[in-house]
Amino acid sequence: MNKENTTSLFPKGDRLPDEWFTGAAFLSPLVGKDHNNEFSAGAVTFEIGALTNWHTHPKGQVLLVIEGAGFYQERGAEAQTIKKGDVIRIPEDVEHWHGASAVTSMTHIAITNFKDDTQVTWLDPVTEHEFNQVHKLK
Repeated sequence: MNKENTTSLFPKGDRLPDEWFTGAAFLSPLVGKDHNNEFSAGAVTFEIGALTNWHTHPKGQVLLVIEGAGFYQERGAEAQTIKKGDVIRIPEDVEHWHGASAVTSMTHIAITNFKDDTQVTWLDPVTEHEFNQVHKLK
């Protein structure tokens, strides 16, 4: 008999600010920037329907999807479905958002580089229309 493991790999962590996220998203920090590492890494859990605002990273970001499924979209491009096992490489200064779908939760490890002391620039929220359009295309 095959029994599925339903235990999360990392703790859910603390809720992220509504100022930068729509819906309930949580961060469990894994690695902080220090004298050896010019990046941070954390497990970000998006409950159903939760997502980031549009944002950029001055030195890029890598997402490793470890649970569930959701979306990643660059401004002006079609959204792509992301799921457990996917690796997303986000170039520097590209406007984008990522998060869960309207029917599934999603957890990813975010590895984010720093430029000086900055790793993210937050922009406007993803509109309800933009989020709904993603679901119509899939």
